[in-house]
Amino acid sequence: MSENENSQNEKKELLDALNSVSEVNVGDVVKGEVLAIDDDKQVIVGIQGTGVEGVVPLKELSTQRVEDVNEVAKVGDVLDLVVISRIGTDKENGSYLLSHRRLEARKVWDDVEKEYEAGHTIKAPVTQVVKGGLVVDAGVRGFIPASMIDDHYVEDLSAYKGQELELKIIEIEPSENRLILSHRAVVEKTREAQRAEALQTLEAGSVVSGKVARLTNFGAFVDLGGIDGLVHVSEISYERVEKPADVLKVGQEVQVKILSVDADRERVSLSIKATLPEPWDGIEEKAPQGAVLDGKVKRLTSFGAFVEVFPGVEGLVHISQISHQHIATPNDVLKVGQEIKVKVLDVRPDEKRLALSIKALEEKPQAAEGEEETPSHSNNNRGGNNNRRNNNRRDNRSASERSTANAPEESTGFSLGDLVGDALKNAEHNDDEK
Repeated sequence: MSENENSQNEKKELLDALNSVSEVNVGDVVKGEVLAIDDDKQVIVGIQGTGVEGVVPLKELSTQRVEDVNEVAKVGDVLDLVVISRIGTDKENGSYLLSHRRLEARKVWDDVEKEYEAGHTIKAPVTQVVKGGLVVDAGVRGFIPASMIDDHYVEDLSAYKGQELELKIIEIEPSENRLILSHRAVVEKTREAQRAEALQTLEAGSVVSGKVARLTNFGAFVDLGGIDGLVHVSEISYERVEKPADVLKVGQEVQVKILSVDADRERVSLSIKATLPEPWDGIEEKAPQGAVLDGKVKRLTSFGAFVEVFPGVEGLVHISQISHQHIATPNDVLKVGQEIKVKVLDVRPDEKRLALSIKALEEKPQAAEGEEETPSHSNNNRGGNNNRRNNNRRDNRSASERSTANAPEESTGFSLGDLVGDALKNAEHNDDEK
């Protein structure tokens, strides 16, 4: 090859090289070969196909926090970068400011937008708890407002920090770096599916496990895994419960019996006490007639006192069985919560009735001197009437003791002995008229 031909080839190669140099514009995606890492931990790159250099600051290397620059960039590596701006060549060791982080974020936004358009959910860990909600790392910063965290009010948001949540995309605006997400929507959709399945599988009469979800004044709502059932306050225990919060706690595991399932109204009625031993079982052995028991006064009425002798077992001390002395009302001598001893007069397990007596354990007062004597000047007929009247009164008192358990039922199932008391008064009044 002649010298002239060589010269022409060299010129052609130089011209081709000059023509291959591309112009660099802000926003361009370029490839940069790592040439060096300076003292400021900035990465100096040569932008391929341009003949110019650029600089990538440490914070622009990754969407993740970078502690050691050598973990993400080494001399000879080729990085995908986006051009951020033009800078002075001497002071900044390059003519362009470049970013790998923003290119990653751009790809993430594109991916998130595709998931949003397809109606898909995404998963992301909670990185921060801030006023009004949670911050998550979805490759880009996402925000969950407090009202969209769960299907119920959450008082302590810190419990979510570090958790990975499945999220529905509510709003996305890449140009403003705005990504609004909802965990509540996912929870509600999941619960809806679980609720439908639960209503098909739950059967009245079966015993299942659940977790106390909420407490109210009228009962406890128990999560059965997709649907909440209500345990009315009267179904919590055989013992009287004033407030569910006195005996149950939110999150507590409980065994419940399903009383009824209303699929149309999505309501499930439950009972805790139905899973517990029946307190009246074996009552004849625990409280046989004549037994002396310790008890606590639970309620006072005009006709007597209800005394709890075992958990869930109450008996009635009729007003006539409280004292040998006449009393106007049980409140005259007894107080709710008072601990007393009682004697069992009658026990009827099938009817869940227990007749008790306090005065049977007390010594009968001695009659005043001469009280039982019949006046010498009284005639035989009058004496006979007095004897019959006294006998009738004694018979009526004995009858009242025997019939305490036979009195009509109250709403609790216990006897109403006030009618017996009225019968005694009527009998005495009739005797006086004779």
